[in-house]
Amino acid sequence: MNQTWLLTLTGAGALSLMTTALVLSQKLIWRQRFAVRVQMTRGLEPPPAGARRAMVKHVWSRILATMGQVILRTGLLSARTRAELELTLASSGLHGRNGLEVFIGSKLGLMIALPTLAILGLRGVHVPFALTLLIPAAAGLAGLLLPDMVVRTRRKKYLQRVERGLPDALDLLVICSQAGLGLTAAVTRVAEEMHEGRQSVGVELALTANELQLMDSKLALTNLGSRTGVEGLVRLANTLLQSLQYGTPLTNAMRILSAEMRQDTLTRFEARASRLGVLLTLPMIIFILPCVFLVVGGPAAIQVMHVGG
Repeated sequence: MNQTWLLTLTGAGALSLMTTALVLSQKLIWRQRFAVRVQMTRGLEPPPAGARRAMVKHVWSRILATMGQVILRTGLLSARTRAELELTLASSGLHGRNGLEVFIGSKLGLMIALPTLAILGLRGVHVPFALTLLIPAAAGLAGLLLPDMVVRTRRKKYLQRVERGLPDALDLLVICSQAGLGLTAAVTRVAEEMHEGRQSVGVELALTANELQLMDSKLALTNLGSRTGVEGLVRLANTLLQSLQYGTPLTNAMRILSAEMRQDTLTRFEARASRLGVLLTLPMIIFILPCVFLVVGGPAAIQVMHVGG
């Protein structure tokens, strides 16, 4: 009885979710098709081949964002938790307008979809009653935690890309400052140049350039250091703030900071290289030493076998 009641509730929730998603997807697809037809009637070029995939991705993003907005409007998340989530998503490279809504909607959707699939998969399978409750609960917990794991992995890789591309961005800042560009113009120019090779650094600098045009310079530079938490960006923000406060030449400060960061990168590479001897010890014991013992002791063992025979 309890299992039937649980299955009914889960099925009803999943059905309502699927119905809402279907209605929203059909409405968004109709809007996209209408926009494409209007574009073609005006004599413009048709959308590229990958436009349909992008449209489907956009539709699901809108659906998840709608679900997330419903959760956020209920007030279940405090202002502090919401600010921490926005900062985490920003440090992962997810700077979209609806990033938080999509993240919350993904957690809700997976928390409903995975237990539903687990319950449907257990139908007709003879398992203990405890497992029929434990497996859907574990699936729901996995659906709740899976977006966090994805964001954590994405954040780690994004910060690594930002850290690797920061010395090159500093060299370009030095060149721009030597050419006579101001702080805002130099940051904007470097963001454009870094967008092709080091896109992560280019995105961060582009956000800073936009903030420099809209708000106070000190606040924009503070956000540059606090948005990702990368040590290099924090040092860059502090250097720029000191340069603006005390009027020191920007070129000299950028050149010194660039040299320090490249020296730090070289030091990290040397530290990794010094660990190779320790890391190679176990492979040498497993793969090389048996071959050495076989070559050295093999003939003696064969002589002993002949003498004994």
